[in-house]
Amino acid sequence: MSSKWRRFEVLLPTRFDDGRDVPAELLADAVNEVVDRFDAVSFESGGIEGRWRSRTVLYRDDLARVVVDVPDKNKNRKWMRAYRARWQERLEQIEIWMVSYPIDVE
Repeated sequence: MSSKWRRFEVLLPTRFDDGRDVPAELLADAVNEVVDRFDAVSFESGGIEGRWRSRTVLYRDDLARVVVDVPDKNKNRKWMRAYRARWQERLEQIEIWMVSYPIDVE
């Protein structure tokens, strides 16, 4: 195992900004894309509520979380940034939140 690892967490909406439900197949595609790239993923399918404001509009999101641990390499960071941007467009979102941080795998 590489000694330096990074965890990425991506919050995907379960509803489009206009209130329509995101089809389960579309969320499955997002999860499977990570598996295809890194051979593993964790997916928390519900129970996350987000609230945020953009200008004067308050948004409420029902979210799912994609979690993947990968070797901390520039190519993986680049791929994850592109993944976030791709799914932001496909899910018709103003923003999709992604965080990453170094981890120790014991």
